Amino acid sequence: MNKSQKVTDLTRGNVWKLLLFYSLPLLGSAMVQQAYSLVDLLVVGNFAANGQTALTAVGESTIVVNILLAFALGCNGGCSVVIARFFGSKDNKSVHETFRTALISFAVLCGVLMIAGFTLGRTSMHILSVEEGEVMTDALAYLYIFVGSMPFVFLYNIGCGICSALGDSKSPFYFLVFSSLVNVGLDLLFVAVFHWDVAGAAWATFISQALSCAPTGYVLIKKLKAVKCEEKARMFNGAICKSLFAASVPVILQNSFVSVGNLFVQKRINLLSADGSLSEAAGFTTAFKLVQIANVGVGTMTNGLANFCSQNRAAGDYGRIKQGYFAVLCYAMITNIIFVVLCQALPLPLTMLFIDKPTPRAVECSIQYLRIVSAFLPAVCVKIVSDGAVRGCGGNLGFTISTFTDLILRVTMVYILVNPLGFAGVGWAWAIGWSTSAFIAVGFLLARLGKIRRECAANADQPQEAPAPAQPDSSNG
Repeated sequence: MNKSQKVTDLTRGNVWKLLLFYSLPLLGSAMVQQAYSLVDLLVVGNFAANGQTALTAVGESTIVVNILLAFALGCNGGCSVVIARFFGSKDNKSVHETFRTALISFAVLCGVLMIAGFTLGRTSMHILSVEEGEVMTDALAYLYIFVGSMPFVFLYNIGCGICSALGDSKSPFYFLVFSSLVNVGLDLLFVAVFHWDVAGAAWATFISQALSCAPTGYVLIKKLKAVKCEEKARMFNGAICKSLFAASVPVILQNSFVSVGNLFVQKRINLLSADGSLSEAAGFTTAFKLVQIANVGVGTMTNGLANFCSQNRAAGDYGRIKQGYFAVLCYAMITNIIFVVLCQALPLPLTMLFIDKPTPRAVECSIQYLRIVSAFLPAVCVKIVSDGAVRGCGGNLGFTISTFTDLILRVTMVYILVNPLGFAGVGWAWAIGWSTSAFIAVGFLLARLGKIRRECAANADQPQEAPAPAQPDSSNG
């Protein structure tokens, strides 16, 4: 079997070593993906005709882009957890049926989202309090080009999710490196040379995503062939579709509602600009993107943990699940502490990377947000890793509750704290939401692990029988 056909059983081997080598490519993928996104900001902020205006436009459109992207990320997470569960229980027929069902159901979802994106784009900008003018024009250009790229985004995410579920975290990393290199080259060509400004950055992303789909599809087909299936797999399985829906919705809700929350936060920040310059929005866009890098890296490693927990839950191994949680928490915390040090020590240089000739107010807001929020990155690290373990163990309700708590607190506290504290209130709202939801996430994790420990103990007392195909857990907690 060649390397592209290799699949990995996550129910065997040294947990710490296995998850280290499994998580590193996932972390690398997250870092590359964020670098790829940051290139848009760097190039637009430094080479567009009006850097700060263009940067603000990208920031405004990114709020809506992230809501649409949440669905693709949810499909990635849901598909990977379901396939990992079937793969862990050696139900290869269901692995193939899940792949086929996911392609059909998620293609329909993608079509619906594209229609919504094209028809409601201007309305979404009005909701954000963006006035007609240069910022509105640039923001809509970026948004509409992204909407056109959504079939490629969905296919890439489904492919990466399935590869990760089958124990291969390296292939998605290679796909992303290829896509990112293309994106960087096209960003510089379209914006710095051709002066297409915001639209140029969007087209660079569109083309790079489209080109990455070919190797993704090729490797995915090879891997599915390596999962031998003697029985004929159905093209569409209604029960599996429900399982995909149940596993995907919490991830979609997490990402989309966080993005919706950010929409209301952005609206409140826009109202702080009494002179209409949107300096606060430019500062927030820069700082938020920097902080997001740390969390996306942790979140991507946590997707690997969810696959690990799903396979080992299907195999009935409570001990490995517990070890896996502590291993990923340790690795993720190391990366977050690095970001804490960088954001606390170098807020000004980090800010100045992204804005050419910024207003003093934009710089001030960026530094203020970085210093407050980065101090609480360890808290959100605990939350994200705990959520991933709960999701991999079938506890979708607990995962959803901790996410909504974070979202509701952040949005509510922004509106409460901005009046007495000014822009600093935005940072403290993040700190309160992250800290509170971290305690809730750990509570749900302890409850879920206790349930799985009892299940494993009960199964150990039963006579040994041939393993039955794993089924989605209908209970949540």
